[in-house]
Amino acid sequence: MPVRRTAALLLLLAVLTSCARDGERPPESRPVPSRTTDGAASSADPTDSAWVQLMIPMNQQALILLDLAAEKATVPRLRDWASRLQTSQNTELEALRGLRDRMGLPDTDLHKGHDMPGMVTAEDLEDARRAEGAAFDRLLVEQIRDHLRQSEQVSRSEVSAGSRAEARARARELVTARAAQLTALTALPTGKHTR
Repeated sequence: MPVRRTAALLLLLAVLTSCARDGERPPESRPVPSRTTDGAASSADPTDSAWVQLMIPMNQQALILLDLAAEKATVPRLRDWASRLQTSQNTELEALRGLRDRMGLPDTDLHKGHDMPGMVTAEDLEDARRAEGAAFDRLLVEQIRDHLRQSEQVSRSEVSAGSRAEARARARELVTARAAQLTALTALPTGKHTR
């Protein structure tokens, strides 16, 4: 099986498996009409659609946790890093929303309530709100590391398997950004913590 097709299947399988595990209806897997500047319709393939519709809620949830870090992180370098990451994630989110709109995809969270790898869940956020001091720092590092790793992985799949040039270019940028963000996190005093 070609590498591109294998990567596409892995990305879609990750999304569909998590939806099925949660007892939810999986996201639509057929091509979706996309708006273009000249009014003509093109189609977003299932890999492109799945990637965009996964990355948006992943970033949204991570941003809530990063917002808590501004108040609760106890290590100044960790707090500063989280603030820079928050700015970066906000910029990414706006770009992803624009891409979603240009692809003609709905403005809905198909993964709401799903416990997906790399997704900061409502339960994680409750734990973060309750945690104090070093416990909060550890939770922040663990959750954000998972988010960065998983979003890098699914973005690599999009680069390999997506068919829309704009989506693949955005995914390539995210892969590069995630590598730098993970390196910076590891360099922090608390960043070396592993589960």
